[in-house]
Amino acid sequence: MSDSSDITMNSEPLDRELLPTATPARTRTVVLGLLRPHRGLAIGGFAVMVGATAIGLLTQPLLGRIVDLVASRSTLDALTMPVVFLVIVAVVQGGATGLGLSLVARLGETALARLRERFVGRALRLPLEQVEKAGSGDLTARVTADVSQVAEAMRTALPELARSVLAIVLTMVALAVVDWRFLLAALLAVPFQAHTARWYVRKAVPLYARQRIAGGAQQQQLLESIGGAATVRAFRMEDEHVGRVTERSQRAVDLTMRGVWLVLRFYSRLHVAEYIGLAAVLIAGFLMVRGGLVSIGTATAAALYFHGLFGPVNTALVLIDEAQSAAASLARLVGVIDLPEPERRAAEATATPEEAVVVTGLGHAYELGRPVLHGIDLTIGRGERVALVGASGAGKTTLARVIAGVHVPAAGSVRLGAGERVAMITQDVHVFAGSLADDLRLARPDASDAELREALTRVDALTWAGTLPEGLDTIVGEGAHRLTATQVQQVALARLILTDPPIAVLDEATAEAGSAGARVLEKAIDRAIEGRTALIVAHRLSQAATTDRVVVMDNGRIVQIGHHTDLHSADGPYATLWKTWTGHRTTDDPGFPDSPDSPERHYP
Repeated sequence: MSDSSDITMNSEPLDRELLPTATPARTRTVVLGLLRPHRGLAIGGFAVMVGATAIGLLTQPLLGRIVDLVASRSTLDALTMPVVFLVIVAVVQGGATGLGLSLVARLGETALARLRERFVGRALRLPLEQVEKAGSGDLTARVTADVSQVAEAMRTALPELARSVLAIVLTMVALAVVDWRFLLAALLAVPFQAHTARWYVRKAVPLYARQRIAGGAQQQQLLESIGGAATVRAFRMEDEHVGRVTERSQRAVDLTMRGVWLVLRFYSRLHVAEYIGLAAVLIAGFLMVRGGLVSIGTATAAALYFHGLFGPVNTALVLIDEAQSAAASLARLVGVIDLPEPERRAAEATATPEEAVVVTGLGHAYELGRPVLHGIDLTIGRGERVALVGASGAGKTTLARVIAGVHVPAAGSVRLGAGERVAMITQDVHVFAGSLADDLRLARPDASDAELREALTRVDALTWAGTLPEGLDTIVGEGAHRLTATQVQQVALARLILTDPPIAVLDEATAEAGSAGARVLEKAIDRAIEGRTALIVAHRLSQAATTDRVVVMDNGRIVQIGHHTDLHSADGPYATLWKTWTGHRTTDDPGFPDSPDSPERHYP
């Protein structure tokens, strides 16, 4: 891991705290670390590319030889061997170049695969509050646009850049071999090219960094506007959100156009350098031929050598454009990879054999100075079912997420019993694109079809799963067979059974289902958590009534703990919640929450 000096933080409007971006020095260190295990492949690819380039440089002397033969009015037979050699050079160079490029591309793809693994592995472990502060658009842009940019550079820019640099170096050597004066003439273009490259890099690096940030901000706004479309329409905020999207899109377009203008100016300066260099070589050749120092063929070879530099030099300098863009993306990926693992408090301590979870002095805040939890103390025994209830904003979900390990507590500790593992199910369950069987096997890759069916049976899902067009092999998820909200939660509960954790945390797992679906899910939850320690953030108070204990929260604190019967009969916050939720109805009333005819009810 890098220290703080290796990472610089970005900033953007709306006070978002973007994920970090690594410094160039740290980025280079990571890249070298990715390449180091593959030294043999790198050396082999480099050696083949050197050989291919060197063979290709025989073309100009052969053409010069043909010019001398024609100038001396030699017979056609004298031209046969140079032409045959030209064909041989072309074939050998083509084969060697193809092999060299494939080796370099393989090296790049191998390093890219490892980079992706490290990035995804670290991104999946980011504290949720850090992702929320940055905005999901920032992380999404890195996962999509930045990874694609680096991948494209690895596949095309890296091999071409390697070949171009070798061609430039070896061509300069060849010019010196022909005559050192031709090399001096060619070098007149170098100061102009070097100045152009420095000028471009100085302008391009910050510009591409701003483009990446603008792209992330644009994606964030699109996600917020589209994801909250129902709310936007409800409050008649369509024009405002369209304006925000337009503003951020225009910002991205403006930066892109600045990049285009920068590239055009870059090319125009390169053309001036080429003209100066070629003119110098031609003048040197004219003077040296007239003075009898070299032949016309030699001068021709020198001019062809320099003209042959146009392609490699332009390619190398143009690839600076892709390299700078890829470097900006790579730095954003490395910035995430280098983030330190969150420090888990009291990791060395465990609960007693009778205790599954022990929460001591727990405090948490999403923003500095605005605590959400205050000094929470809670002990959950092994096999106990505990319900968390309270008004919206009481801190139930935050406490559940801290216990599940999603958030790192700002103060206090969460201790688990020895060997205990926690799995969490929320109301937002993702169904991955693929077969239903593969989706279930995310929880246990080695599960047999019989075990999958058993898990579905326990959550009352096998009936509908068996009616799918291809059974467990049916493709589900986005763009395929769509599952209802109830079915999605049943899949999540089946995964819980397959994972088989000792501790289960359920955060309003029935919230997205209707009344009928909620009754199905409540029965499924009972079966899924059977034999486990369970912490349930209760969306419906009927869930709390069936648990061993009810924990009532208010304003980030625990205000009541006890069994449903005791709390219901006593004056206090829970009794008030229950009366509000049931509307003062009795169990004989059809409107009672557990009645089949009751409407869906939510407590405040």
